[in-house]
Amino acid sequence: MRAALEEAERGGPEAVSIKALAKKLGVSQPAPYRHFTDRDALLQAATAEAFRQFNAVLREALNAPSKRSKLSRFAQTALDFGLQRNGIYRLMFVSRTTTCAPAHSELHVASRETFGLLVDAFEAPAVGLLRERHALQIWAALHGVIMLAEQGLLTGQIAQVTLEELTEDIVRQTKMALLVAIDTARRERPSG
Repeated sequence: MRAALEEAERGGPEAVSIKALAKKLGVSQPAPYRHFTDRDALLQAATAEAFRQFNAVLREALNAPSKRSKLSRFAQTALDFGLQRNGIYRLMFVSRTTTCAPAHSELHVASRETFGLLVDAFEAPAVGLLRERHALQIWAALHGVIMLAEQGLLTGQIAQVTLEELTEDIVRQTKMALLVAIDTARRERPSG
């Protein structure tokens, strides 16, 4: 698994192949098939492990004492992870591996945990699915920042802003929008 993640780290999901891993590990070409039925199974296992590693990094950031909100810490940690470990990030979020994995696979369990950490980072009451909707919004925005920055298309020069400042703007705006939505939902709720 470590070898597969190292390959993904260097070149994203495209760099992972059973043949190359067998050669790197010094085993026969059929040997990895004792553990993985095919490349897709290998990618799913590697992606699940990548999510577990990502979740551990997120939990550490969320549980560390800080004056910043949990949502801010989540967002900045995700930004750092995506930029520093871009091959792994692309394995997790750009490849079709998660989409193609069985619904109750360890990969889906690990990816849902990531989403759960994000929802909890809002530190806001559950009102319908408002937290989940806003979590999707911030996730999409963060993903856009990471992917554009990775491609060199988002330098912040146009608006004279760093990626970290842009991420903080996204956090503030999303959190404010959630609080407004919660307040509106509570006021519109029929009293009874």
